[in-house]
Amino acid sequence: MARTTTRGRGSGSGTRHTMTAAARAAAKRADRGHHELGPATDDEGATGRSEEPLSGRTVLIEAPGNGWADPPEPSPESLTEDAPEERDVSRRRRLSTAVLGVLLAASLGAVGVLGWQYREGQQTHDARAEALAAARKAAPVVLSYDYRHLDQDFTRARTRLTGGFRDEYRKTTAGVVGPTAEKYHGVVKATVATASVVSASPDQVMVLLFVNQVTQSTQVSGSRVDLNRVRMTMARTSAGWKVSAVDAL
Repeated sequence: MARTTTRGRGSGSGTRHTMTAAARAAAKRADRGHHELGPATDDEGATGRSEEPLSGRTVLIEAPGNGWADPPEPSPESLTEDAPEERDVSRRRRLSTAVLGVLLAASLGAVGVLGWQYREGQQTHDARAEALAAARKAAPVVLSYDYRHLDQDFTRARTRLTGGFRDEYRKTTAGVVGPTAEKYHGVVKATVATASVVSASPDQVMVLLFVNQVTQSTQVSGSRVDLNRVRMTMARTSAGWKVSAVDAL
């Protein structure tokens, strides 16, 4: 019984030594695999402390004296410090754009006004010349007649008239001028000595004419010459310049 007990102790002690060595080797291999990318082990098999992971904070690093070969990216703090200046620049740009828009609109408005004034001035200039020529042609027709063909003369004259004056002329010639001319065999021939523009706009021109009227009738001996001043208002129509009023001065 005593031998059995002694062998049992020796056998158990050898087994414990063997298991302890095997466990130590397994633990060492496991530790080696876990820290394969970590720090190297020392001669006694002990490993160094594993490096803690970096946090998500941005770390500001001062540049070395000889500068960076590859400069680091700017930190969020530096971007935050530049934000107010960028806002000022953006505000100034918006202000400049607004001012430029106002100036451009004002310039376009001024150009439009100048363009309108130029067109109106050009139209008025053309109206003066056109109306003056029309008045010189209309005056002899409107102020002349012959008792031998009154209807023809008055009809021809009405083609040079417009508006209310055309109706007024028809009534006057039919009620007064025509009957008097037939009774006294009246013949009136008018010619324009000179004419000039008094006032003008693109659609209406007032012309002053100096008209010589030679009158023959049974009421006078020979011929009578009258030197008359006539103010004739000319109006632009779709058919050209027409007489809208005649006033003897």
